Amino acid sequence: MTSTVPAPDTRTAEGSALQAVLLDMDGTLVDTEGFWWDVEVEIFAGLGHALDDSWRHVVVGGPMTRSAGFLIEATGADIGLAELTVLLNQGFEDRIDRALPLMPGATRLLAELAAHEIPTALVSASHRRIIDRVLTSLGPQYFALTVAGDEVGRTKPHPDPYLFAAAGLGADPARCAVVEDTSTGVAAAEAAGCHVVAVPSVAPIAPAARRTVVTSLEQVDLAFLRGLMTEMR
Repeated sequence: MTSTVPAPDTRTAEGSALQAVLLDMDGTLVDTEGFWWDVEVEIFAGLGHALDDSWRHVVVGGPMTRSAGFLIEATGADIGLAELTVLLNQGFEDRIDRALPLMPGATRLLAELAAHEIPTALVSASHRRIIDRVLTSLGPQYFALTVAGDEVGRTKPHPDPYLFAAAGLGADPARCAVVEDTSTGVAAAEAAGCHVVAVPSVAPIAPAARRTVVTSLEQVDLAFLRGLMTEMR
């Protein structure tokens, strides 16, 4: 279930306007976007259908219902959405049980945010069962709040998950930095009014107002995130 700890003190040192940091999971903190595609390819191969590699950009980063529904429609496979969702989750869990590679810089960034008591939330379109498995390796102690895709009425690209996370941390969305890897996640964060740091994993993401694009989490630290808020002012 979603963590609902009391909202921490959102004041930060040095007069920074940064109130909280909200992070995506797949492709942002853990190198798992490829896992989802591999599972999808394997399942549809078993159903007698080959997936076009160009579809990978369509299904990445969004809610499972959207991705699964698109693949069923695109292939004409004889499988229902509910059954496919179960197979996808099971296949993904099997892969992360064997290996769960973290993105370069992820552990260092989370440890720095924790050391400076920056309120931090994990915000993912993945289901709760997947988030809880990943947290075992990622470190649940780093997050005051976690939000799963099957726990909000509308998940990414809608702003609801990020608005929920900001409210749960007692933070103004405009003073939250979001770290995302897909255009779907970026759209959700921007619709919520957050400043976004995009670290593209599968498809390119262009810079824009309130959006900074970097090539790796290794470029992101607390000073960098606080600097984004200073520039906004």
